[in-house]
Amino acid sequence: MGGGRVVVVGGGIAGLTVAYRLLRRGIDPLVLEASDRPGGKLRSIEVDGLRVEVGPDAFVARKPWAVDLCGELAVPTVAPGATGSYLWTERGLEPFPRDAPFGIPGDIAEVLRWPGVSSRGRRRAARDLLIRTRRDGVEETLGGLLRRRLGDEATERAVAPLLAGLYAGDVDRLSAPATFPELVAWESAQGSLIRGSQAARRATDRAAAGPMFRRPLGGIERLTDTLVATLGDRVRTDAAVASLDELADPDAIVLATPAFESGRLVRERAPHAAAELAAIPYVSTAVVAMVYPQGSQASLPDGTGFVVPRGMAPMTACTWLSSKWPDDGWGTRAVLRCYVGAAGEEDVVDAPDADLIDACARHVAAVVPLPDRPELAAVHRWPRAMPQFERGHLERVVRIREGLPAGIFVAGSAYDGVGIPDAVRGAGETAERVAAFLGASRRSDEETVP
Repeated sequence: MGGGRVVVVGGGIAGLTVAYRLLRRGIDPLVLEASDRPGGKLRSIEVDGLRVEVGPDAFVARKPWAVDLCGELAVPTVAPGATGSYLWTERGLEPFPRDAPFGIPGDIAEVLRWPGVSSRGRRRAARDLLIRTRRDGVEETLGGLLRRRLGDEATERAVAPLLAGLYAGDVDRLSAPATFPELVAWESAQGSLIRGSQAARRATDRAAAGPMFRRPLGGIERLTDTLVATLGDRVRTDAAVASLDELADPDAIVLATPAFESGRLVRERAPHAAAELAAIPYVSTAVVAMVYPQGSQASLPDGTGFVVPRGMAPMTACTWLSSKWPDDGWGTRAVLRCYVGAAGEEDVVDAPDADLIDACARHVAAVVPLPDRPELAAVHRWPRAMPQFERGHLERVVRIREGLPAGIFVAGSAYDGVGIPDAVRGAGETAERVAAFLGASRRSDEETVP
């Protein structure tokens, strides 16, 4: 290999960011996207002329990488029009404690008022302040850590719906250090998750942090649209890659595809890495977008939506898009988005559209004063969309990257984190690895010239 031509397979946020970072370094990238549109999960659908996002609608602003990328691209960002969220309970919606990092209260008074948790469950959670710190170095599941510190009820009813929902996962299978290393650090440094939450909140206050979430003005797709416009004809759609052998001898290859697809592509060249890639589980999910009649927005409580404890409703969460991201085009209509499907609950994703819409609408109407049926609705499915970071995941990622042949790299949510900021950060780090490899290759070529 020599020169500087890089093929990036996959045109989602990770692949596009890798290509952009390489272009900024003077390296010529080519992005091959199998579908008819780039952008990956940063996507919206049309519901009778209204654009509704069916992937992430924002990114965490306190992880700076996505905000910084928007700044580089001259893409203005905006904060949500509402804040605060709710927990689904048998008594109706209960507000989450304000300024509670990861949904965990930061002092004993808040713990003893924890909504959605019985008095017995609250007393058990308060024992977190007394339980000894675990220091045996054994990797725990997220559920194992939370249950040990806060008890089963607080875990299942209050914390797991929020944290596991981000991965569409099962807290008792997700790795704590791979998904929320902050919680592991809280116990190690503070000896308690409650004290850790308090310290995190103080640190945020000292930093005078702004909104927790931001997104590009006009919608999340503006970020990927701007990356595509910057890359120009270096992005090709409807360009599925059946085999790496069909690529025209690039100097490096970046696989920004799901792990199972990357495993298929490297199976012949790196069978051990391919096996590790194939071993990363994925979960299928769906989004049910619902638009209610004019005047219905006023029926929504203040806030951005609610999360649901496992098994209590057909959805895992519901976002009030018209509150969180007001849009003149929606008028006074309530626009909601329900998330369906999670680890162990994927069968619901296969239900007919009408059944999904009916089930979500009825359960929403049970806790929010909206009609039993929306005026408009649509379903978008995401098959095998969410990688699951189970125990051993971090070590698996190291083995994958070390087991790939020289000149082949991986990037994306399966390795660097499921959020947009982590994908952007990981893509930048991958671009640095590619540039270092190309530089070493050039030096090697120069040294061998007679």
